[in-house]
Amino acid sequence: MDKGKLIAVVTGASRGAGQGIAIALGRHGCTVYVTGRSDGSGEAAGAGTIQETAAAVTAAGGLGIAVRVDHANDQEVEALFAQVMAEQGRLDILVNNAAAVHDELTDPGTFWQKPIKLAQIIDVGLRSAYIASYFAAPIMVGQGSGLIVNTSSSGSVHYAFGPAYGAQKAGLDKMAFDMALDFAETGVVAVSIWMGALLSDRLKHLIATEPEKYGMMREVAETTEFTGHVIWGLYHDPNLANHNGETLIGAELAVEYGIKDAGDRSPPSHRHVMAVEPQRRFPAILR
Repeated sequence: MDKGKLIAVVTGASRGAGQGIAIALGRHGCTVYVTGRSDGSGEAAGAGTIQETAAAVTAAGGLGIAVRVDHANDQEVEALFAQVMAEQGRLDILVNNAAAVHDELTDPGTFWQKPIKLAQIIDVGLRSAYIASYFAAPIMVGQGSGLIVNTSSSGSVHYAFGPAYGAQKAGLDKMAFDMALDFAETGVVAVSIWMGALLSDRLKHLIATEPEKYGMMREVAETTEFTGHVIWGLYHDPNLANHNGETLIGAELAVEYGIKDAGDRSPPSHRHVMAVEPQRRFPAILR
C-alpha cells in the first residue's frame, strides 16, 4: 500500500452526490472504495453503476475500487470494511451518502398521499450511516485518525419534501454530534455537511420537466464533485479537530479553503439562500 495516499469509502456512489464526491477524491489521488447496489445487474433502478464510478475515479488520478454493497444488509457492510482493512490496512475518510431516494419524493402532496416506500430513506439513509460508521470506527480509532462525513442538507431544519426526508437529514446532523462525544480523545472526527442543491441527473430532469418551478436552481446549484473537494480541504484543515461534531455548510467551508466550483463559481450558502442555519446543540451529557 502507498501510505502517501488517503483511503476513502464513499457509500451510495453509483450516481449523484456520491459519484461526484468519489471522483473529486480521485482527483486528489485517493484510493476510493465505491459502494452501492447498482452494478449493472439490473437490481437497482436508475442510470450509473459502481463500476462506472470506480473507473471515473481512476481516470481522475486516483484508484477506484467498486464493491457491491446493499446498505440495508449489515453483513455486507461489515464485509466491506473487512475488505478495506485486508487490502489497505487503514481507512482515512468515510463518506456516508447511501440513501433510498425515490422519484416520488418531490411529487406534490402530503406524506400520507405519497407512497409509504419513501420511509425507506430512514433505513437506507439514516440507519445505514450508523452501521457504516459502526464498522469504520474501530479501524479509525485503532490508527488514531480519521474523518467521518455525513452528507446532509438544510432540510434538517426546514420543511423539505416531507417528514421522512427531514427526519433523515436531522438525524444525520445529530448523529455526527453524538458520535463526536464518543470519539473524544481518539483523533477521529465526525461531521455533517450540508450540501446545496446538486446538479445531478435527478435535478436536471426536474428542471427540464418543470422549468418554471426549478429553473432558477441552475444559478445556485453545486456540481456533484464540489462537496468532495470540500471534504478534501476539511481533512487537511490543521484545525480539523475543532469541527468534531459540527454541522457544517459546504459552501461556507469552500470559501474558507479557497475552493471554487466549476466555472470559477462560489455557490451560495443556505444561511443566505434559505435564511437557515444548523441547530444549536447543548453541552448536557447523559451516559
